[in-house]
Amino acid sequence: MKSWSVRILFFFAGVIFAPLCAWAYLSFGRPPVAVADSAFPFERQIVRGPLHKRIDSELQQAALQPDESTLLAGANTYKKECAFCHGLPNSPAAIGQNMYPSVPQLWQHHRNGVVGVSDDPPGETFWRVKNGIRLTGMPAYQKTLSDTQMWQVSLLLASAAKPLPKSVQDALSAK
Repeated sequence: MKSWSVRILFFFAGVIFAPLCAWAYLSFGRPPVAVADSAFPFERQIVRGPLHKRIDSELQQAALQPDESTLLAGANTYKKECAFCHGLPNSPAAIGQNMYPSVPQLWQHHRNGVVGVSDDPPGETFWRVKNGIRLTGMPAYQKTLSDTQMWQVSLLLASAAKPLPKSVQDALSAK
């Protein structure tokens, strides 16, 4: 008989006490909500796993080729829509470094010498541009840019580690 009463006690503790504690924690202003706060425990794991699964399941192939005209159009769109947060070659964006999580500077070398997202398939970058990413400040551009413009930017970023045509370099460096 004791074992049933202990089980019932633990059941009610799990069903009532645990959610009550979570509610109290969230209600009294203790969660990390400011940019300068540390992350929630397991925050990255909770968000990244489903994000990568979703992108992988909806990955598309580029309908364009990364030729000079495509890259130039992508550079013009990137400069107008993305550079404010993600920076330009040799010119990181200060605003992106002061966000949480910090915004990747897409023209700088990072892990293993990779430039920006140039090691990602263009379809993955396209998905991120089109749909945005919750809890990061990355907006969805599906109602702002055409699919062609999003592919142009995605192909440009996939080419960031390669030598770009002079017209594209000029477009990215012009003030």
